This record gives sequence, C-alpha cells and structure tokens, in this order.
Amino acid sequence: MPRQVFLFERPARFVAGTVGQPGDRTFYLQASDSARTVSVALEKSQVQVLADRLSELLDEIASRVGTVIPPDAEVDDLEPLTPPVDEEFRVAAMGLAWDGEAHAVVVEAVAAGEEPIDEDAILSDSDDGPDALRVTITPGAARAFVARARRVVAAGRPSCPLCSLPLDPTGHVCPRQNGYRR
Repeated sequence: MPRQVFLFERPARFVAGTVGQPGDRTFYLQASDSARTVSVALEKSQVQVLADRLSELLDEIASRVGTVIPPDAEVDDLEPLTPPVDEEFRVAAMGLAWDGEAHAVVVEAVAAGEEPIDEDAILSDSDDGPDALRVTITPGAARAFVARARRVVAAGRPSCPLCSLPLDPTGHVCPRQNGYRR
C-alpha cells in the first residue's frame, strides 16, 4: 500500500493537545486548514521533546540571523482540539527541518510500522514508507506551538517532591520512602 502523507503548508492551526483527564490523557498533534483536520496520537514525552527541539532549532536560527523570533500573537491558541479527534496513526518518530527558501519550519510525524523506521524515510518524498503528517509553519507559529505544548505537558498531575513521579489522586507510593506512605 502506498504511503499517505498529510501535507499542511502554513495551516490555520497546528497544536498539541489532549483528550481525557490527567493521568489518563491521550496526547495529539492536530493540523487544520479550511478543508480538513488531521490528528495523530503520540506520547507525552514526545510532545515535550518536540517542544524542546523546536525551541532549540528556533534559537539557533535566531542566532544565525541575528534576530529574536517571538511567538505570533494571533497564533497563541488556547482552544481545545477541534472535534472530532480521530487518530490517523500513532507517531513512532519525528523530524524537524528549516526550509531556508520559505523561511519556515518543517515538522514531520511518522507512523509506526511493522518494521523499524529507516531514518531516511523521515522528511522524505518517497512513495514507500510509513504514513506521515508534514506541517510547514512560520517561525512565529512554531514559537506559539512550543508555548502551548509546554502548557499542555505541564497541565498533568503534579510531581512528587521527593521522586518526581506523578502523584495520583488515590495516593502515591514513593520509592524514595521505600514504599511507605507518609
């Protein structure tokens, strides 16, 4: 079966979001334009890593160009994910790139497959390989994505002050306390 690549060139909306309650949330990347919305599922840690790497990429670009890249004010999106949130695939790998000609950031999320993902398949235009979501956004929209992604990750359960594991509403058995509750 040929590869399906969901392409979004400067979408109206590209966000990270969740469905569910803290402790039982599913994380999504969602891209929308006037005609369609595509949602892909991923892990909380993948959202955090994407935000961190995207921020590092933007900082490096800003240092090379010699300017600061602020978030786009009109892109600061606090709205929930656009319903219905139908998972196209679960993300196994991601890639980031800077398109110097378009002065834009390219983010690609690649689906998990039966075989390990070849690094050459990420950001590739090949007809073979896993499905992918490829989004091209402005640097300002990328900064806004980073800010929202960090808010979404931080909105989870609070961390234990001793072991940094998430605290459950029903209690927490802390390994630093040898499994005893206070």
